[in-house]
Amino acid sequence: MKLHRLELEGFGPFLDTQAVDFDAFADDGIFLITGRTGAGKSSVLDGVCYALYGGVPRYDGAERRLRSDHCTPDDPTRVTLEFSADGERWRITRSPEFERPKRRGGGTTKEPHRALLEVQTPQGWTGVAARPVDVATRLDEIVGLSQQQFLQVILLAQNRFARFLLAKNDERLTLLRTLFGTRSFEQYTADLDERRKRAQVRLAAEGIEVSTLLDEAERLAAELDGGAPDSEVTSSSGDSPASDDAPRAVADRLAFVVRAVERAAYLVDTLARDRESADAGFDAALTAEREAATLHERQRDRVRVRRELAALEAQSDAVERARDEAAAAAAAEALRATVDAAERAATAVTAAEKRHGTALDRARAVGEGDAGTDDALAARDDELTALLAQAEAARVAEQQLVDADAAVAQATARVQTLERERDALVDGRREVPDLLQTLDERLTALQGAPDRRQAALAARDEARRRLDAAHQAARLLEQRDQADLSSLVRADDLQRAVDAWTTLLRRRLAGAAAELAHELVDGEPCSVCGSREHPAPAVGGDASVTDEQIAAAEDRKNAAVDADRLASDAARIARDDHALAAARAGGDSVATLTDRLAAAETALASALADVADLEQRQAERARALEIDVAIAARIESLTADLVTARQDAALAQQRGDALRDDVRRARGDFATVTARQNDLQSHRTAVRDLLTTRADVAAARAAHLDARTTLDDLVADTSFDDVDAVVVALRPAAERRRLDAIVTEHATAIASARQRLLDLELALVDASDEPLDLAPYTAAVRQARETVQQAAAAHAEARTLADRLRGLAQRADAGHSAIAELAEEHAVVARLADTLAGRAPNTRRMTLETFVLAAELEEIVVAANLRLEQMSSGRYRLQHTDALAARGAASGLGLEIMDAFTGQCRPPHSLSGGETFLTSLALALGLAEVVTARAGGIRLDTLFIDEGFGSLDDDTLDLAMRTLDELRQGGRTVGVISHVASMRDQLPAQLQVTATPRGPSVISQDAALLPA
Repeated sequence: MKLHRLELEGFGPFLDTQAVDFDAFADDGIFLITGRTGAGKSSVLDGVCYALYGGVPRYDGAERRLRSDHCTPDDPTRVTLEFSADGERWRITRSPEFERPKRRGGGTTKEPHRALLEVQTPQGWTGVAARPVDVATRLDEIVGLSQQQFLQVILLAQNRFARFLLAKNDERLTLLRTLFGTRSFEQYTADLDERRKRAQVRLAAEGIEVSTLLDEAERLAAELDGGAPDSEVTSSSGDSPASDDAPRAVADRLAFVVRAVERAAYLVDTLARDRESADAGFDAALTAEREAATLHERQRDRVRVRRELAALEAQSDAVERARDEAAAAAAAEALRATVDAAERAATAVTAAEKRHGTALDRARAVGEGDAGTDDALAARDDELTALLAQAEAARVAEQQLVDADAAVAQATARVQTLERERDALVDGRREVPDLLQTLDERLTALQGAPDRRQAALAARDEARRRLDAAHQAARLLEQRDQADLSSLVRADDLQRAVDAWTTLLRRRLAGAAAELAHELVDGEPCSVCGSREHPAPAVGGDASVTDEQIAAAEDRKNAAVDADRLASDAARIARDDHALAAARAGGDSVATLTDRLAAAETALASALADVADLEQRQAERARALEIDVAIAARIESLTADLVTARQDAALAQQRGDALRDDVRRARGDFATVTARQNDLQSHRTAVRDLLTTRADVAAARAAHLDARTTLDDLVADTSFDDVDAVVVALRPAAERRRLDAIVTEHATAIASARQRLLDLELALVDASDEPLDLAPYTAAVRQARETVQQAAAAHAEARTLADRLRGLAQRADAGHSAIAELAEEHAVVARLADTLAGRAPNTRRMTLETFVLAAELEEIVVAANLRLEQMSSGRYRLQHTDALAARGAASGLGLEIMDAFTGQCRPPHSLSGGETFLTSLALALGLAEVVTARAGGIRLDTLFIDEGFGSLDDDTLDLAMRTLDELRQGGRTVGVISHVASMRDQLPAQLQVTATPRGPSVISQDAALLPA
């Protein structure tokens, strides 16, 4: 991954757009980010981190103040970063959430967080994602590093540098877990511990279940013994469920339950034999009852059959009459078809004669009733057919005449339309020359409008710029006055502080003799003259001045000097700002410039109106020319169409006149040819109907005569006197079937009744006529049924109890066997879970995740020592230690320093500031290499280090610089933030971050390093 360009606008201390070209430092490989404290050096790195991850490390857990405090409500906030990854160049643009003024109404509204990810293609920048969540997802895929990994691998941020070295075990665990993604091992440990808890719960639950099953089985055994027969299932005193209050072993309780199961099985067998005996008695009673019921039913059937036979014999006369009627109907049925045919023939004659009369009336109505013979009618039919053929041709001509008249009218109307349109166009075209002349005059008058518009725009913009400068000068005037006043106040404060400090010094000098006299001792030499005699020691007047008072006064004087200098600088900056703003305003007042801006805007509005009028007139003239050309072309086209239309009208008139003569001759006395054709059709239809009905009458009469002769011959051969007798004997088919059924059913019923009576008499030859009494047999069956039910209930109850007891015994035995397996499984799982969780028997108190991370930490230490030995001249080496921590704290991720000078290990906290920085730098670089390898071998072409070099002496700084110099091998670019002056001399490639007098910072790069 390589960074190319960064743009910051309204972000942190930067107000205007600031750009950083990282490619400009590619040749040097290492560059210095320098500037005064608070100028915004670290904000450059904040911008990189925010662009990639939407967050800034220094604001973790605090309010995010990403938007510049210098922004006005309408100023934008934007961070744009261009970088390369996976062989493609990407650009990410982000804007944080902030409050802005509402576009309508008062107050503010929240501007949401926005993000845009683009990729560079041959066609330019192409959008890939436009929502923050989508951009974050794509960046995770492209960069391949989380934010924590990025801060440990690429951006070694301020105040986070030595955190990993000096961290405690738990803090180091948290950081390594984030970098290497080992939370799954923690989850595995938790899952295994949860499995241990579940195994323990299952073991306890299984024991409770077995105990519950045995309690229920013992209760059933007690119930069995209480309800068993006297001596058959009574257990001995040694088989009782509990001989005392002490709890018994599960095996003893199982043995007792097994014996109870055996007793229950014996009881079930005994009750089964009792039930079988009761079933046999019940079957015998049922058999006797069935035999008695059968005899009783047969006796009643014999009485009923005797009555039915007597009734059937009483119906014999009526049945004989029905048999005779059925025979006559069958004989008449043979002649039914012939009788029906004679009747249909008579009906057909009547209908044919009626149709002939109707046809004759219609023929007479049209004048064709007196045609005479059939030959005359046929000749008349041929004549009418020929006339109809001629009328059809005339009807077609009549339809063509209508079309011809319509064509004449259409052609005439088109001629008139074309003449009117051409005349209108000719009249309208006469106005075009006058219109063009008027437009040309107006265009000449407006010819200079664009130049006037440009001049008015320039005047308006200049007036507006000067007015803004005048407003700014007015605001800055007040600030200048306040700054001058503050500078005067601070000057007075400084003078008072200097006077007070000078007074204290004078008092101290004046009292120096008294202080020396106070220290004189008789017989001891004076510290000034060396005399051992002190005849007239000085005596102090005022109270003596102490060193503390002088130091405090000097501090107040120094503070007043700093305040005076700051106030003077502020006053000078305010005066410079006001002078610059007044110069931009041209020395004019706000009122004068306001009037000038109003006049400029009025002139601009007039110029804009003239330009709009000019463009409109030019468009109107172009449209007028286009319309004139179009009218000329249309007139020419209409003239040609008019000649063609007049020719078409003349031809249509000639054709219509010819057709009109033919139609007039074909109509004759009728209004239309169709009317004459309909009249001929009605004549021909009447003639044809008359011919057809004559033939139908003759045929119907011949058929009727043949049918009557055949019927008379058939009746003469039967027993019927005449045709009328046959008609009287005829019966419908349903009636005939009814008569046959009466005869057949009667004969069948008498035969069946006689046979049943004979069978019953033979079966009951020794039985009386009175039915047998069934009450004694029913009572016996009821008594036997009650006995069977009682035996079955007792057997079912005993079998249910035995089954329940056997099931409980089996389940208890299976549960008892499973407890041993569960106990063994629980022991294995519990030992493994405790070991992975760092509990006994784990003597190192290392969790599984800590063990995995310890291996990673060892690799980090190996990579870090490659640089630490060089930077410390072979004195220091990092070592991983898994020694137990004090007071039972977590362990396994400890670090210690091996000092080659003493041969002893020492904690990292014992290192000096410079040693801590070197060790942290080596550890951070080693950590970056291992994390990079774990992230899939990502190539890192850009690295940033923020602060820490100021704690190094010159020699150590030189070693650190050589290490950084090695990092740029292979095309890597390293950016360093530092205040160390010697580094500014060693690193000519520099990025300057400067705070302007007005507050916002600006970024500049060494021009010699920028590409030509």
